[in-house]
Amino acid sequence: MPELAPGDQQLAFELDRQHVFHSWSAQAGRNPVVLAGGKGVRLWDFDGKQYLDMSSQLVNANVGYGHPRIIDAIKRQADALATADPKHAILARGRAAQLVVEKANLTGGEFEKVFFTNGGADANENAIRLARLYTGRDTVLSHYRSYHGNTGAAIVATGDARRTKNQYARGHVHFFGPYLYRSEFWASTPEEESARAVRHLERVIESEGPETIAAILVESIPGTAGILVPPAGYLAGVRALATRYGIVMIADEVMAGFGRTGRWFAHQEDGVIPDLITFAKGVNSGYVPIGGVVIPPAIANRFDDQPFPGGLTYSGHPLGVASIVAAIEAMGDEGIVENAARVGKQAIGPAAEALKAKYPDLVGDVRGRGCFWAIELVADAESRAPPPDDVMARLRAAMLERGLLPFVQNNRIHVVPPLVITEDEVAEGFGHYEAVLAGVLAHAS
Repeated sequence: MPELAPGDQQLAFELDRQHVFHSWSAQAGRNPVVLAGGKGVRLWDFDGKQYLDMSSQLVNANVGYGHPRIIDAIKRQADALATADPKHAILARGRAAQLVVEKANLTGGEFEKVFFTNGGADANENAIRLARLYTGRDTVLSHYRSYHGNTGAAIVATGDARRTKNQYARGHVHFFGPYLYRSEFWASTPEEESARAVRHLERVIESEGPETIAAILVESIPGTAGILVPPAGYLAGVRALATRYGIVMIADEVMAGFGRTGRWFAHQEDGVIPDLITFAKGVNSGYVPIGGVVIPPAIANRFDDQPFPGGLTYSGHPLGVASIVAAIEAMGDEGIVENAARVGKQAIGPAAEALKAKYPDLVGDVRGRGCFWAIELVADAESRAPPPDDVMARLRAAMLERGLLPFVQNNRIHVVPPLVITEDEVAEGFGHYEAVLAGVLAHAS
């Protein structure tokens, strides 16, 4: 840990409270955690208090903090050329696109090009634009339980309640995806849930009119909505419907992609090849804002002789693409994706199941892949009603007090650490989870 100036702790807090306007927040009551630095899976404040990061910030710090190869790549690119108009060619941009395409094609895809964006929201925005232009249709279908970003079309494609105050875009229809623990389809097995969810989607397509539908936009594994791992056959069913009706299937891999689930892309586990893939977050662990859309020739070639009507000043920003090259190469050389798969199977999954077995009246469900898990909490096992908001607030506060940086969403604890976490560090994190859950039960009694 570098030498810290403790007086900066209060200064950072006060400046934030006075001058920073925060997303998704009522401003007056905010009590932000102050961060001064980080290394690996740990962060610290100016007073030297350390936090084990089980959140990866917003599920994007996949390789953790202070990775030297990424930092050095950013520095070298800044020295050589710190910014460049997207219409020019730079080596790092071409190399980054090449590497992303290679990972997208690992399971038989035929992707060829990347349109770079500033992040995940505008990646989804431009994927929707591509689908509409390619098909000549307008409607976009997406899950109710989803989050796709906070730009015009992306927030309306989002299914959760945050869209309701942001309905400024046209042509969006929502449908229910699979979620066996709270099934919308009266299913009792994963097979029933998958089949009935696919049939529900087909009825929506039929009811809306297939000839009007440009795209089906789905997170390969819905993340913010609850890390809802789809049952076997579901994504294949979506793919089959998209093919049957001439609809573009867009896989939103912004949160699930680049190793988070123990695969380079989450949909690769299901043997499905979408028409477009969106990405951001883990592609460079958030060291510089960047995202993009991976495009196959069939769609890219449509714009060989007609201009694509979209663009961003910082598309393929030199510092961003240089960080992508370094991140993908480091993840491959250091076995980081394989570590995520191993830790998920050998440490996170078993520890989550042990919590569920020990606290059956509090832990209703656990689910996940790789370093992408959710612990769903309930007020009681029979009703499955979520705990009161104040209980979740106490849980979060207790975890922070113990030196764990959590990801708490609604009635869930998302277990989403950097992919470089060790089994011992997972055990440390679950020790904190167990202690705070025991405290909740003690408080209730």
